Amino acid sequence: MCDSSYDAVVIGGGFYGSVIAAYLARQRGLRKVLLVERESELLQRASYNNQARVHNGYHYPRSFTTAYRSRVNLPKFVSDWPGAVEQSFTKLYAIARRNSKVTSKQFERFCRNIGADIYPAESDLFKLFEPRLIESVFHVQEYAFDSTLLADWAVKTLKAAGVYILYRSRVSSISKTSDQNLPLRVRVESGRSDLIDISCRYVFNCTYSGLNQFGGDHSGVRTSLKQEITEMALMQMPAPLDKLGITVMDGPFFSMMPFPSRGLHTLSHVRYTPHLNWVDERGVDPYAKLDQYPKVSRFDRMVRDVARYVPSMMSARYIDSLFEVKTVLVKSEGDDGRPILFERSNQYPGFYSVLGGKIDNVYDVIEMLETEQFVSSPQ
Repeated sequence: MCDSSYDAVVIGGGFYGSVIAAYLARQRGLRKVLLVERESELLQRASYNNQARVHNGYHYPRSFTTAYRSRVNLPKFVSDWPGAVEQSFTKLYAIARRNSKVTSKQFERFCRNIGADIYPAESDLFKLFEPRLIESVFHVQEYAFDSTLLADWAVKTLKAAGVYILYRSRVSSISKTSDQNLPLRVRVESGRSDLIDISCRYVFNCTYSGLNQFGGDHSGVRTSLKQEITEMALMQMPAPLDKLGITVMDGPFFSMMPFPSRGLHTLSHVRYTPHLNWVDERGVDPYAKLDQYPKVSRFDRMVRDVARYVPSMMSARYIDSLFEVKTVLVKSEGDDGRPILFERSNQYPGFYSVLGGKIDNVYDVIEMLETEQFVSSPQ
């Protein structure tokens, strides 16, 4: 049974919540940190059900800030989690001849501007593509991550840091108290019927798609959010594509990336990966919508379109699909940027909402936290 008071409660045991909880306990000296996770293990939702890509900026030619931050953060991520990073594949970015929002020359210039390595692919790799549809193909430096190994790291690190984890639990409401030392009350539903009221100094809302889904007086984040139900198809690639990651730029195109935790590849397509979208609002539970959604795969449409550009894709074998809710900032849809959301509540001092669009954004969150003042409870 957990205690009734903590310095900080972190809601959401994905990668961001786990890193923040460890940071508060290890770097900021908070003695009592609680992590509340609705699943039975850490990193089971969006941290797992994604493309597993460690970005190096190439994906964002229309958002220099997002691209540059990825370029800066990638070497940090590789250094901090080397065992979870898969580097033993060749990553290619191809520029389509038609309907692309960037040309080859623009893409090369963009990569030089952010300092990202790029050079033309060899002729045998270029031959994998349909030349009537592809203008150029480039070698780039981009990696994949194994979320199961990141989850192992999280469990060990949080235990060593003394962070208490409450699994199979969800926060139902947040309210203010009259205690200046413990000004926030978090109500937790644990198990089928247990209700736990926890008082704390700080709350970190790292629930990703659930940022606006608490009861009580909390009115949610000020930033407009969009929710999408998305599908990542898991494919077994034919031999010519097995050791490759491929992204065709930039517009209504696709990516295929190694997915280390399953030994497969994810296949995503700008047209077919998003199944359903809506503007986020309080009371519309994204996870309930996902549970109710008929998860009929569109892998066949993805494969048919991709094979026009990469003919050997017709020999790929469909294995499974990862359906998840993806949350994006409405203001970033125009340039496809993926900045972090880091909001301090105007209502509740000590309450923070955090949303990251990519795994490497976690360093941007830590930079923001470095500017905050935190006080630990007396021993």
